[in-house]
Amino acid sequence: MVQLGLVGLGRMGFNMRERLRADGHEVVGYDRNAEVSDASSLADMVSKLAAPRIVWIMVPAGGPTRGTVDELGELLSEGDLVIDGGNSKFTDDQRNSEVLAAKKIGYLDCGVSGGVWGKENGYGLMVGGAPEDVERAMPIFDSLRPDGPREEGFSHAGSVGAGHYAKMIHNGIEYGIMQAYAEGFELMEAAHVINDVPAVIKGWQRGTVVRSWLLDLLVRALDDDPELDDLEGYVEDSGEGRWTLEEAINNAVPAPVISAALFARFSSRQKDSAAMRAVAALRNQFGGHAVKKVGQ
Repeated sequence: MVQLGLVGLGRMGFNMRERLRADGHEVVGYDRNAEVSDASSLADMVSKLAAPRIVWIMVPAGGPTRGTVDELGELLSEGDLVIDGGNSKFTDDQRNSEVLAAKKIGYLDCGVSGGVWGKENGYGLMVGGAPEDVERAMPIFDSLRPDGPREEGFSHAGSVGAGHYAKMIHNGIEYGIMQAYAEGFELMEAAHVINDVPAVIKGWQRGTVVRSWLLDLLVRALDDDPELDDLEGYVEDSGEGRWTLEEAINNAVPAPVISAALFARFSSRQKDSAAMRAVAALRNQFGGHAVKKVGQ
């Protein structure tokens, strides 16, 4: 059994606390929402932990995470350990590590995959940091990861920053897979050759080379709404896809699938695309192709 402080009890953090407690660990959680928090403040949470302490952060990337690291640096002691399990950009990890190292506090970055299903299924974990810190936190990682061989749900990716880098690439790949499924769905819907598109997609779940958990989730969505017409085609991105493309450019690695998937998300947010209006105007100019006027 390990004692753990957990900062951030949103959709992911709350479920992680429940999974860890179910496996016998003592978790003291802190969240600004007093209804779910076990402590009144970060300082109160730290006071409830016995040294040497382990604190896991699950708050939004960027300023909120950096601010939490800075505050913990003032509250924790030599020999304590901080794990950032959020979606921080890997370049933030070196900065966070240095802030804590000045106080002789350890730091790990952990990419976490599994979403809201992780409480039941476990989370895929990608960790960066010193081997001795990873080993110290291994009971926590073993409780959070899926059942089965450790190497199939957990990886020590490398030094500080490697865990979030691995998660960034993971999410870039995820963008491409989701976009491919989405385009296949739209094409089958548009062609009117197939009578039951949801049935075809459901039939891909076993035996086919495109079967995956993401496909299972698409089937689940289609079971609830076969035409998906209860949804608007507006898709946000949380940053990892952009960061993946930045790294592709920095390393001169072609990434056309991931880039197309990211730009498709941008397109989804345009109710009236100036680019598409320009394309329509050009086609009309050079070829006399019909255009649709506003209000027609």
